[in-house]
Parts: sequence; C-alpha cells; structure tokens
Amino acid sequence: MNTELKNAVEATDRDAQYDESAKRLLGQKSILAHILVKTVDEFKGMNPRDVVSYIEGKPYISSVPVEPGLTNMAMERDGERVVGFNSENQERNEGLIRFDIVFYVRMKDGLSQIIINVEAQKSDPEGYDILNRAIFYVCRLISSQKQRDFVNSNYDDIKRVYSIWVCMNMDENSMNHIHLTDDRILGNCEWKGKLDLINIVMIGLAEELPPHDDNYELHRLLGALLSKELTIDEKLNIIGTEYDIPVEEDFRKDVSVMCNLSQGIKEDGIAIGEANIIINMHNNGFTAQQISAATNKDLKEVEKIIEGKELVTV
Repeated sequence: MNTELKNAVEATDRDAQYDESAKRLLGQKSILAHILVKTVDEFKGMNPRDVVSYIEGKPYISSVPVEPGLTNMAMERDGERVVGFNSENQERNEGLIRFDIVFYVRMKDGLSQIIINVEAQKSDPEGYDILNRAIFYVCRLISSQKQRDFVNSNYDDIKRVYSIWVCMNMDENSMNHIHLTDDRILGNCEWKGKLDLINIVMIGLAEELPPHDDNYELHRLLGALLSKELTIDEKLNIIGTEYDIPVEEDFRKDVSVMCNLSQGIKEDGIAIGEANIIINMHNNGFTAQQISAATNKDLKEVEKIIEGKELVTV
C-alpha cells in the first residue's frame, strides 16, 4: 500500500472514530433533553434538566440494527418472554446499518411512552434524498414494535415515534417537522386513529455558529458540540456556561477526543490534497524538480509521492 493510500485509510478511520465520538456526545441524556424540549410538543417550554428523568434507561448508540427482523430481541427471563431492542450479536451482524441513537421516553402522565431516534449527518448526502431515508427509519421504528410494544392486532398500542436528523454543513439553520395530515377529499368522515404516530424532524446546522437566542438555542448547542473548528475550551464554555449542562469527566474526555480527531482529519485532508496536486502536476508534464520548486516541498518527498501515482480521497 503506497503512503498516500495508507494516509487515506488512516484518515477514513479517524473520520469513523469522529462519528462515533459525535454519537456518544449526542447520546448524553443532558444533550438529548435539550433536543426533546425543542422537538416534542409535550416537553416544549420545560427546563431540559427536568426532562432528563423522562429518558428511560441508557440510550442505544450504534447498536440496534435497522434491517427488518433484526431490530427486536427476544429472550427468556424468569420464565417469561421479554422482547426489546436487539443490541446483541454485533459481531455476527457486522456490516449492518444501525440506528445512531434510539431510546424510550416516558411521557409526563407517567404511563405512555414514545420512541426517539436521533441521527447525525455530516452533510446532505449526494447519493439519495435524505428525507426518503428518514421515512424508511421512522417506518421501521413503527413496524418493529410488533411483538415488542404491541401484540397480535392490538394496533392501538403502537407507540408514537420520532426520527430526528441533525444535518451539519447546511446552507442555513433550519428545522422542519414532517408528519401525517388528513386531507378530506369528499365528505366529513372522521377516521379513528392517531395521526401523530409518525414524526420526522429535520434539523439543519449552518457552518457558522448562530447567536444564543430562543430561535437558535438548539442550533447553537448542537453546532458547538459538533464543530470541527472550535477548541475544547470553547466548546466546554458554551456547553457548560451558556446551557448549564454538567460537564462531567466522561463528557469532557469525549469532547477532547473529538477535537483531537477533527484536527487529525483536517491535517490528513491537507496532506492528501497536496499529494493530489503533485500527482496532477506530474501527469501534466512537470518534472519532479519543477514541482518541488513550485510547491516548496522537498525533492525526495515529491519523488516519493510521484512513485505512488494514485489520486487519493477521504
């Protein structure tokens, strides 16, 4: 494996580690509570600190498969059949697509629950329309409830679901709520059922951090948390001081890891970009000596890059 390709592989690995760190930070209950306050009607206007207690158990992070038939787990406990989210056998199911974050939230009535899924995206994907993927995810969250949250034909027991997508590097800060509506085409029949079962929330984060006000409160928090430009101290100052979120040791460590990874990704990107420029110049007839003079790089380093003769990307 040539040096440039090896660097690209290492950069890709850092990118994956960065993604996992971002998910762990988003999966902190204190952060999820801020998301819930801005996206779920029942919690709007509440103090996020009070919402934390409604998040049940530990959120599943990159562990629940999206694929049909693998989202649920069945097991026996004390002679009874217990069904829950399947977070087992990750090695056997290696390579499967998994929900970034998924968890149950208890409503204020103390009885009903909703299911929340949070997905983080570095940008609007080019290979498909992201809303189509969000619709697929929210449908899986509904269909996977059979035999777990409702049995047989007890469709009235279906839990409301939210799939919340945090999309970075967008042109502007935005938030959309996509849900079912009832358009009466003919007559005035009111069909029984819950139109609020399916909810998709798309959150767009612009590159520039917005001011801290009511409209952009969540966007500033998430933007700071996921930023590749802010330092560790800048992130922690915004998170701890502006939002009064307890910055415990594990939280601080994850922020530090993510900042270090983002710096490594940036440096790898610059190095790979420079290598590609050298290869393109060589392909266009420039000698190693000319390239060395033009790029101010050591001649031996230029010759080593030319020997690989591969354009690489991350």
